[in-house]
Amino acid sequence: MTGHHQTLALLLFSGFVAVTLAITTWVSRNRHGSAEEFYAGGRLFSPMENGFAIAGDYMSAASFLGVTGLIALYGYDGLLYVVGFLVAWLVVLFFVAELVRNCGRFTLADVVAARMSERPVRIAAGTSSVTVSVLYLVAQMVGAGSLVALLLGGSSGAARAWTVIGVGALMVIYVSMGGMRATTWIQIVKAVLLLSGTIALTVLVLVRFQGDFDQLLRTAMERSGHGEAFLAPGLKYGGDWTARLDFISLGLALVLGTAGLPHILSRFYTVPTARAARRSVVWSIGLIGGFYLMTIVLGFGAAAIVGPEAVRRSNAAGNTAVPLLALDLGGGTNSTGGTVLFAIVAAVAFATILAVVAGITLASSASVAHDLYASLRRRHAKPRSEVTVARTAAVGVGVVAIALGLLARDLNVAFLVGLAFAVAASANLPVLMYSLFWRSFTTRGAVWSVYGGLVPALGLVLLSPVVTGSPESLFPGVDFQYFPLQNPGIVSIPLGFLAGWLGTVTSVEPADEAKHAETEVRSLTGAGAV
Repeated sequence: MTGHHQTLALLLFSGFVAVTLAITTWVSRNRHGSAEEFYAGGRLFSPMENGFAIAGDYMSAASFLGVTGLIALYGYDGLLYVVGFLVAWLVVLFFVAELVRNCGRFTLADVVAARMSERPVRIAAGTSSVTVSVLYLVAQMVGAGSLVALLLGGSSGAARAWTVIGVGALMVIYVSMGGMRATTWIQIVKAVLLLSGTIALTVLVLVRFQGDFDQLLRTAMERSGHGEAFLAPGLKYGGDWTARLDFISLGLALVLGTAGLPHILSRFYTVPTARAARRSVVWSIGLIGGFYLMTIVLGFGAAAIVGPEAVRRSNAAGNTAVPLLALDLGGGTNSTGGTVLFAIVAAVAFATILAVVAGITLASSASVAHDLYASLRRRHAKPRSEVTVARTAAVGVGVVAIALGLLARDLNVAFLVGLAFAVAASANLPVLMYSLFWRSFTTRGAVWSVYGGLVPALGLVLLSPVVTGSPESLFPGVDFQYFPLQNPGIVSIPLGFLAGWLGTVTSVEPADEAKHAETEVRSLTGAGAV
């Protein structure tokens, strides 16, 4: 890219960083240091504000960069991500939002521990939440690296690495200084920017084709090199039975995983009531639904205007399709319009990554401090000391995410998020569903459910083509691939549910029916909710 692209994009991005750091500084001066303030922002946000923040949390680099790239490269099969990400919110709305808000205080473990022995349950749920968060963070780091590689012409591996480190440092500052209140306002600002940028690009794509979506699809099909197969199922997931099972596995992970994502669950605690939590989800569904419909236009627009080959040359995984599309829509490489539009899109994508990593880091540091630290070190940690631990944990999580982000920099970000969703659906969703709806569920069942989904999910990923055995693997020179699918969800999600059932029926400790009745009344009515 030219120096004009770089300068303008970096100026816009620097402006966003300056604004968000100002928000963080302002919030840090007005906080009183309590756990409720740090983890839940004092529960003072309105449904609309929280809806925008949830949308900001969910519309990540995977959506803006990865999904559009997959549609540009694989056409119809890339749409699976759009459908999965959107349908998942129905599970959240009907089964999770209001009940979780009524039963917990800050984390997933609060919901489960309400009717179980606290220590083992908190350790298991905390471990799972941190694992999911780190996997999700890696995807955002990879997105940051891809953007910088494009911005600097793809020649500087050092610049790419330093960008990942810089994003990690900024997210630690946001979380440790401002907590949930700063993170929420950053998400709101980012959601507005992202939606505005996506609307502008969608309008420009449709104007290019005179509003004829059919012509857009035909042009994308012609330029794809795959003919009619580009608009039919099977280009990526239809080659053989292994690919078809991978398709089903990914779909299960996307639809069921959202309800187990720690940074999404923690959003329901930032509003004052369960009704507000439910209305927040309605707001977020509207915003997210509109956004994902537009990513379909952008994905096929990138295929029709830029061409899959140009996208693949820039980034083999397709992560740079949207910035390249913006460059072309603005008038091309050396045009003023192209420079401005490319810079705006790059800055918005950077803002997206920064805001999302802040939310995930806060959720994982909350799990470390509120669940793991409080269980392992001090049973009755003072709120202020717990917050101090959470700030320290944010640094540790940031370091791990940076290291893994550098390692996985050549994988598609939407694909990486699919893995995080699979782990969330395998380890967090079963224990959450059983705790809320199964009267006989026991502590052993809860612990077995978490580890029974978490360990197989991670183990199968390590034995899959993602890590070794193919040219696209993390370690292409090594081969210990024994599991043929790239996404483990089809195996690990049932195993999580099965382990929870097995642990419960073999448990010598009877279920506490009085606590279940109390949890049921509280979850459905809000009586006694924090």
